[in-house]
Amino acid sequence: QVQLVESGGGLVQPGGSLRLSCAASGFTFSTYVMAWHRQAPGKEREFVARISWSGVSTYYAESVMGRFTISRDNAENTVYLQVNNVKPVDTAVYYCVATGARDYWGQGTQVTVSS
Repeated sequence: QVQLVESGGGLVQPGGSLRLSCAASGFTFSTYVMAWHRQAPGKEREFVARISWSGVSTYYAESVMGRFTISRDNAENTVYLQVNNVKPVDTAVYYCVATGARDYWGQGTQVTVSS
């Protein structure tokens, strides 16, 4: 069955960095647009970044542009989100999403930004 397993979250100080990973299985990963979304406490889920199936094209939410980088490794069926210069407002559960014939969502990984 389809699985998206996020990892790499945790507690990080403001200004710090994290690398989130999402391991995919059960579908043809290389044909799906992949994305990261997040949900902060008490707020709705929001789009963070997406990457084309080839990895050539990327798109970011304005709030993370210049600080976050999405990438993918189709040989490893994995998508990454490099998170740099984090701010307290980045605290959220981060979800990996596969967009294709239908959407698949992972269970999420918690990122907490606090000193």
